[in-house]
Amino acid sequence: MIVTLTANPSLDRTVALPGPLLRGEVQRAISVRQESGGKGVNVSRALVASGLKTLAVLPGSEADPVLAGLRDGDVPFAALPIGEPLRSNVALTEPGGVTTKINEPGPVLSEDQQEALIGLLLDHSRGASWVVLAGSLPPGVPADFYATVTRRLRSIHDGTDAPRIAVDSSGEPLAAAISGDAAGKPDLLKPNAEELAELAAAAGFATHKTAEELEADPEAAADAAAAVVRSGVGAVLATLGSKGAVLVTADGAWLATHPPVKAVSTVGAGDSSLAGYLLASSEGAAPADCLRQAVAHGAAAASLPGSTVPAVHQTTPDAVTITALRKDRK
Repeated sequence: MIVTLTANPSLDRTVALPGPLLRGEVQRAISVRQESGGKGVNVSRALVASGLKTLAVLPGSEADPVLAGLRDGDVPFAALPIGEPLRSNVALTEPGGVTTKINEPGPVLSEDQQEALIGLLLDHSRGASWVVLAGSLPPGVPADFYATVTRRLRSIHDGTDAPRIAVDSSGEPLAAAISGDAAGKPDLLKPNAEELAELAAAAGFATHKTAEELEADPEAAADAAAAVVRSGVGAVLATLGSKGAVLVTADGAWLATHPPVKAVSTVGAGDSSLAGYLLASSEGAAPADCLRQAVAHGAAAASLPGSTVPAVHQTTPDAVTITALRKDRK
């Protein structure tokens, strides 16, 4: 069982354009898709598509369209009623996969609602192999929310049944995940190149690289990820767009690349990558093979419309090339 927490879920609308986005002009869409979203929700949707047991924990009232979409997609969930509608996000996709996203902030969660949401997650975390804390935080929620949840999860489990914890966020919530004591740091972080650059700086990595430089240089990306691992995080799975991904643990570092695919929409590709990693991990795969499935899932997601998530049979892990990188990172 993999449990996901999405504190700021959304109804995601993806509008496909016939050509480049033209600011200030009237353009006609060629298609529109609507799906329940948010990073953790997307991970659960991808796991359901591949037949893995999962539960999505999120705020939302019974009649909210986000929850209706989960019911329609047969995604198991536990929701905390908050008395307000959840947010809607819009993604505009151009031919070739270029995507422009407009995300709403989401409803404010009071301190009592935050505590109730944490309690709901704790109640459903027993017996889980992984707990995924993912996405942006809604207004009113402090930046160290995920670190707090991580500590709470570990405090109620003994060493034999404690789930591993993955965090996929950005900005201050992601930076807070590597600060503080060891109890608040996750077993896995899933940044993209831009987020990795920010994390490496926060971890005290002396060599500053931009996101573009990290995508172009997997050795540099692995060095940056290693700095984050040295800060106390168990592992870093850094997605590098079309360049693949790197995985760094205390024991090794690997690069995975996939042959080019025809990109249709990159919305949710990173979430699918994390789902692929967790899927392989749940089957007992070695780290490099978890990375292999992560990249296969991400490539498959990029080739599908909107925020459609792939099932494992739609992925091509055999096409992924794994390269071991230097382990002696300082």
